[in-house]
Amino acid sequence: MHSALSSSSSFHAPPRLGPSGMNVLQTHYSSSFFFNPIPNRNPISTANGPSLLSTQQPSRKLLCIPSSGKYVREDYLVKKLSAKEVQDLVKGERNVPLIIDFYATWCGPCILMAQELEMLAVEYENNVLIVKVDTDNEYEFARDMQVRGLPTLYFISPDPRKDAIRTEGLIPIQMMRDIIENEI
Repeated sequence: MHSALSSSSSFHAPPRLGPSGMNVLQTHYSSSFFFNPIPNRNPISTANGPSLLSTQQPSRKLLCIPSSGKYVREDYLVKKLSAKEVQDLVKGERNVPLIIDFYATWCGPCILMAQELEMLAVEYENNVLIVKVDTDNEYEFARDMQVRGLPTLYFISPDPRKDAIRTEGLIPIQMMRDIIENEI
């Protein structure tokens, strides 16, 4: 057994560890790889130019102007309304169903639902009125309407004798079509 250890030429001493517990050689390499204070001296470049691992970004041509990050824009068909405006719509005379979307700008499913509601607005044009209420701006109204989860939709018939239909969470567009055509 002693002879097996002495004849092994691949035995190496353990690596020296730095203050963070990383191998000192790795610490030096990783810091020079991610931070290169000398301009135009990329350690990954080749004689033919930057390689695939280069930190230099190729120039890109934009196909369109990026959006501003808002989920309700002026050109959207579904308009954001205040609590007072929604109450006036519900109490007023309508000959088309009303859909109220309670949403928040930080809610991922609300963003997906907004896309589906825009498609419905295009599909139904003037046969359905769809509006949005931001629950962060209209907290008291959302609380009074018993909005517990987002998105919450209210489907309100133009017939005052019919009850409103309330859904909570992300629902498929076909389910919204069925409610519009068969329930309200």
